[in-house]
Amino acid sequence: MDEKYVSGVLLDVAYRGGSYSGFVVQKDTRTIEGALRIAVRALDSGASATRGVSRTDAGVHAEMQKVAFDATLEIPPRGWVLGMNQHLPPEIAVRRARVVPVDFQPRFAATWKRYRYTLLLDRVRDPAKDDRAWRVGWEMSLQKMRAICNDILGEHDFAAFRGAKDDRANTVRLVRSLVVEEDPIDPRVVTIRIEGSAFMYNMVRIIVGTLVDVARGHLSDDTFRRALGSKDRRDLGQTAPPEGLCLEHVELVLPEETGEPWPG
Repeated sequence: MDEKYVSGVLLDVAYRGGSYSGFVVQKDTRTIEGALRIAVRALDSGASATRGVSRTDAGVHAEMQKVAFDATLEIPPRGWVLGMNQHLPPEIAVRRARVVPVDFQPRFAATWKRYRYTLLLDRVRDPAKDDRAWRVGWEMSLQKMRAICNDILGEHDFAAFRGAKDDRANTVRLVRSLVVEEDPIDPRVVTIRIEGSAFMYNMVRIIVGTLVDVARGHLSDDTFRRALGSKDRRDLGQTAPPEGLCLEHVELVLPEETGEPWPG
């Protein structure tokens, strides 16, 4: 542990990712993490690099991204929230902060995550939802979509459910729930929520794209079961676009000495 740091800080961060090249810092492009680092160091120039719990892709949104860093100054949680938000663009906001031990790693403390994917069933563009939903202008059967959700619940080898850039050796994941809901106020809006222990690159978007292809009759009702058995990406459907995806919640196991958050 570096003795120059007086504490760790854990943030809840929300953002609209449409105009950013994902969360992780990249050279010569706008990223969520890049903006957060600028805001942190505007308050504490000696602070460490930020550590996010999820590497969301370009165009993906978040309501609860967990981000930690280590501070050299004793700034209370309220100061971090209000101070950082003065240095962040309108698309990004720190929603909550708390003091944690130095070198706290949110990625390894996460026990489960929930993603929300929004579909807009409409043949015509709706500017109010352009960057927050995937507009699907074809006839779909939500009954078919719901019927196959249970096929991937539980712990499985999800080797087929990842993008080509994901080359990790361990592809076993636990999916706790997969639910398809219609909006009671706006019947055009369909929400797909998925909870799991962790997700691989493009895993949620591949699941959603496959659900849509099954609902349109382009894939059979046993598609998920077949892909789990074959471990072959070609047995699944399309990868849904990023704009409908939002990291909705992350559950962490916090150390006992963690301080109270602000706002509480």
